[in-house]
Amino acid sequence: MDTAHEDSQTQRKANIFTGLLLFLISIILFITTTPIGFIYGFFHRIFTGFLKGLGGYFLEIAVSIDQLGNVIMQHLLNLLWIKKDGYTFGNRDETISSVLGKNQVDGTLSGFGKLIVKILDAIDPNHVLDSIDYNIESKN
Repeated sequence: MDTAHEDSQTQRKANIFTGLLLFLISIILFITTTPIGFIYGFFHRIFTGFLKGLGGYFLEIAVSIDQLGNVIMQHLLNLLWIKKDGYTFGNRDETISSVLGKNQVDGTLSGFGKLIVKILDAIDPNHVLDSIDYNIESKN
């Protein structure tokens, strides 16, 4: 996708009712179709990839959920996990771990943010630094 198209999509202003209606439709579709798609995808990977593709399938889903969390929780995470001058959460194309990594490099994590990084890095060493996506800039 070209940058001009991404910028127009990000800056697109939606009527509150249109935004709310599209949000509700997306929630209904997500709740009703995701289980079917997940089950189909799970068995598709098993039968076509002999389990080797299953880890990648789960990782793709995890990254997508992480990106969703970055958007939904942006205001709370900006308040709790970074200092005022930090690289902000909220870009729909970026994971929470990538934002944490950028703030770790910049020294703009709050005390709570540093604790979250320690927990993630205990589970997966250097997780937030390895998760940094340098091709994504702040949405601000």
